[in-house]
Amino acid sequence: MNIAWIGTGIMGGAMMCHLKKAGHEVFAYNRTKAKALAYADQGIHVCDTIGECVESADVIFTMVAYPRDVEEVVETILAHAKTGSMVIDMTTSSPTLAKRLYENGKNQGIAILDAPVSGGDSGAKAGTLSIMVGGDEDAYTKAVPLFQTMGTPHYMGEAGAGQHTKACNQICVAGAVAAMSEAVHYARKNHLDAKQMLEAIAGGAAGSWQINNTAPRVLNEDFAPGFFIKHFIKDMHIVQEVMKEHGENLQMLDSVCAMYEALADQGHENDGTQGLIRYYES
Repeated sequence: MNIAWIGTGIMGGAMMCHLKKAGHEVFAYNRTKAKALAYADQGIHVCDTIGECVESADVIFTMVAYPRDVEEVVETILAHAKTGSMVIDMTTSSPTLAKRLYENGKNQGIAILDAPVSGGDSGAKAGTLSIMVGGDEDAYTKAVPLFQTMGTPHYMGEAGAGQHTKACNQICVAGAVAAMSEAVHYARKNHLDAKQMLEAIAGGAAGSWQINNTAPRVLNEDFAPGFFIKHFIKDMHIVQEVMKEHGENLQMLDSVCAMYEALADQGHENDGTQGLIRYYES
């Protein structure tokens, strides 16, 4: 199968490679071409334009940064993709935008799925991502073998449902990262060995993915991005916008978002989300 992949960043590049290893012909485009060229020695065909990348593709994946990027990229894709192809957007984006793009694709005979993921850079590399999918079920069924090269897919319902599910995921992540960070900060203030503390609580009711995967980076003062602070702020803003439509706000998420915004204002927007510990220790 001919696959087009738009967006070869920290997550996208690793995910794309799983499709190549599964035997598909993969054509890649990235706004900064050098990031795509880094995969040329793995047999990825690097293209100069989105049009060139998608024109012969059966399935087109997008993994970009912000909803505005999704909208721009998918509009360009629809201008060049062949009828009967499928577009799968794996960016965490707006549910409202996902529904609108789905309708635009349907009008052109192109199926569009929203399929954001969770699992971070480690999950992308290992092929263990959780994939949350919205759109037509028949299109989802056709895409399942492709999703399974990257992780475990979950069909959530109509267009936009994948994005709503990812919003739920990010709400939980916000609370879990903040809780882990506060626990480490508390331990340090009270002369506990933070590593021993985390080992003691990880097997009990406080155990979490964040304690197992993110906390070690905190202890090693490794703030390299598995997931950028600036992108997490974007995700939380999407949640806030959706809840505003309902006339509500989520107090916990709003508090965590404000902390990350403060870190971004201090110049840490390109750190990984584990950098939240800096808020407590500043």
